[in-house]
Amino acid sequence: MKHTLVIVGAGLAGLSAALTAVKNGWTVKLVSSLASERAQSVMAEGGINAALNTKGEEDSPEQHYTDTLTAACGLADPNAVWGMTQAASELVRSLHHLGVQFNVTDDDELDLRNFGGQKKKRTAFAQSDTGKQLMTALIDAVRREESAGTVERFPHHKFRTLLLSGNICGGCTVQDTYTGELLRFVCDAVLIATGGLHGLFGDTTGSLANTGEVTAELFRLGVPMANLEMIQYHPTTVELGEKRMLLSEAARGEGGRLFALRNGKPWYFMEEKYPELGNLMPRDITAREVWTVSRDYEVFLDMTELPKEVMEHKLAGLVDDCQTYLHKDIRKEPIPILPGIHYFMGGIQVDERHRTSMRNLYAAGECCAQYHGANRLGGNSLLGAIYGGQIAAETACRETVSSPNMPCAEESLLPELSPDAQMQMNRILLNALGVVRDAQTLEAGIQEIRKLSGTLPLLGCAMLESALARKESRGAHWRADYPQRNDAVYCKTTVAHWNGQHIAISFKSIPERRYDL
Repeated sequence: MKHTLVIVGAGLAGLSAALTAVKNGWTVKLVSSLASERAQSVMAEGGINAALNTKGEEDSPEQHYTDTLTAACGLADPNAVWGMTQAASELVRSLHHLGVQFNVTDDDELDLRNFGGQKKKRTAFAQSDTGKQLMTALIDAVRREESAGTVERFPHHKFRTLLLSGNICGGCTVQDTYTGELLRFVCDAVLIATGGLHGLFGDTTGSLANTGEVTAELFRLGVPMANLEMIQYHPTTVELGEKRMLLSEAARGEGGRLFALRNGKPWYFMEEKYPELGNLMPRDITAREVWTVSRDYEVFLDMTELPKEVMEHKLAGLVDDCQTYLHKDIRKEPIPILPGIHYFMGGIQVDERHRTSMRNLYAAGECCAQYHGANRLGGNSLLGAIYGGQIAAETACRETVSSPNMPCAEESLLPELSPDAQMQMNRILLNALGVVRDAQTLEAGIQEIRKLSGTLPLLGCAMLESALARKESRGAHWRADYPQRNDAVYCKTTVAHWNGQHIAISFKSIPERRYDL
C-alpha cells in the first residue's frame, strides 16, 4: 500500500513538493482554494538566484550563502541556507531543462541580472515574468502525474483543521467551497505550502487569496511561529485600488534609479549614501531610506535612461503592467513610489529539514520561517519555495512511519471573521507594524486587536507581541525607540506559542554551523 501525502497549497512550494513525493513512490492529494494558475507564485517577477557564474565574475555558492546570511542579519539557519545555496545552480538548470524559458545570452548561457544585496550577477530570469514561467513548467509536470494517477487535485477546497492524536498529525479536514461539503483526509503526512500572511494586512503586493487562515489555525492548535515581526516592505510599490502594485527590483537591477526632487533638482539619495551598491542595497535598508525621504519629498523610480533593448527583452512585462494598470509609460516618465508590504520572512517554525513541532506535519514556502531571517534577498523567494518544497517532501517520505489508519481527534471548526472585523484587523496591523515601529504603537495595536475574536486576530496579536518583545532594530524590524542592533541579547529566533490561554514569546538560539567555508 502506497503512502499518501496531503499538500495544502498549489503554488511553487506545493507543486515542487508534489513532484518530489511522487519520485519517492508516494501518492499526493493536492489541496488548494484556487487553481495553480492563480497562485501568488505566478506574480513573482524578478528572477531566481543561483551562483551559475555565467558572467565570468567568479561567483560561487559560498558567496551566495554569505550574501544571504548577511542580509538575514544573523537570524537564518546557516545549515539550511548552505543547503539551499549549494543546490541552487543544479536546481535552476533543471528548471531550464524542464521548459522554463529563461533569458539566455548570445552564447546560449543563462542570462543573469543584478539584484539587491548582491555584488555579483546571480539572478536568472524570464524577462520580468519569471513566476509565470516557473509555474507553467511545474503545472505541466504535475499534470503528467495527475494523468498517471499519482497526484489527485482538489481545487476550490479550503483547509479547515488538522486531525490530531496528541502531538501526531494524521491528516486534515478540508471543505469544498462550491458545495460546503467537509472531507476528512486521513494520511501519512501533511505538508503546508499556503504562502504568506497577506490577508492579515490587506494592503500588500500579494494575493489576498493568501488569507493566512491556515497558519492561524495551526497556531491555535499549538504549532509555534517564528520571527513574525519580520515583514518585508518592498521599496518600490504603487497604490492601486486597495492594494499595492509591485515595481520589480528587476528595474533597479537593470539600471533604474531612485530619486527625490529636492530644490527642484533630482537627488539620487541611495547613490549618495551607499556608493558601492546604491539603488541595489538590501530591501530593508532601501525601504527605510525611501520611507524616510518620502516624509519630506516625493520619491520616484526612473527607468527612462534604460536602453530600448532592455525594455523590450528584459522588462517587457513591467512596461506592459505600468501601461495597463497605471496608464504610465515607464520608458518616458518616472513613477512615484512608496514602500509596501511584500513578503513575510516569519511564519510556521520549521527546522533545517522543514519539520514543524508536530510529528508528520511539514511546511515549505512563504508560510514558514526559513532561509531569510530578518530580511530576504530578492531572487531567494522562488529558490526557497522550490528547494524548500523538495526538502519538506523528502523529509516526509523518509521519516513518516505511522499508519494512515491511526486514530485522530478532530478539533472543532471556528467561524471565519466578518468583513467588518477583517477590516479592523487589517487597519490595526498596518498602523502598528509599519516600516518603523515603537512600543507605543505596538501596545496600542495589541489592546485593539485583543477586542477581536478568531484565529486570525490571535495570530495578528502574536505578530504584535513578537515585535514588542524584540527591543532592538534588525533587518525588517526597525524600532524607533531601540534603534541599535543588540547581538548579545537578540541574535536569536523569536518564537511565539499559543498554549490555549495566552501567547508566550521566547527567543531561541540560532543553530551552529556544521561545516567550514
